[in-house]
Amino acid sequence: MAHAMSDDQVAGELKKMTAFIRQEALEKAKEIQIKADEEFAIEKSKLVRQETSSIDSQYEKKFKQAGMSQQITRSTLANKTRIKVLSARQELLDDLFEMARSKLVESSKDKGKYQELCKNLILEGLYALNEDKVAVRARKQDRDVVKKAIEGAKEQYKKSMKGREVQVELDEENPQPEGCSGGVSIVGGGGRIDINNTLDERLKLLETEALPMVRASLFGKNENRRFQD
Repeated sequence: MAHAMSDDQVAGELKKMTAFIRQEALEKAKEIQIKADEEFAIEKSKLVRQETSSIDSQYEKKFKQAGMSQQITRSTLANKTRIKVLSARQELLDDLFEMARSKLVESSKDKGKYQELCKNLILEGLYALNEDKVAVRARKQDRDVVKKAIEGAKEQYKKSMKGREVQVELDEENPQPEGCSGGVSIVGGGGRIDINNTLDERLKLLETEALPMVRASLFGKNENRRFQD
């Protein structure tokens, strides 16, 4: 027959059970704390990696943007410099040809040389037209000089063309316009063909034809230039 436990025995058993439960609770709490610490460490490491990756990505992006911005700035400055250089070169060429244009007027001061020049310009037109009758247009102030040049051109034309004569008249009703630097134009084909051999027109042709050579002489040959205009 079982004996009933005394109050002290009951208290002792309760104490043992309480101690066991308490120990179990402490161990469980410790396990939970360890697991929580591990999960925290893992999550923390994950967040650190994500933030580091984000920072690296932002840095790389900003580095690329800075590099691109630097390239754009360098390219813009290079283009501006190139434009300034080209502008300065063109200004120098324009000044050079303008200086030559101002010298044209002086070429008519020496009457002997100017008469010879006009004769050759007329002859060039006669050979090009190859007609029996042509007209010559000149400046009003060159009337006497050009008339003598016409006679000289007719004579030389006859010699070079084996006796063939050509009728050349000075068109005094249609002189060269005001501001013309000199020279002549030779008109044939019943007024339909006009060979402009004025000094101004010859200088324009020279500007076009001699420009590459003048540019190379002044600034050197451009190796990057594919076409020489």
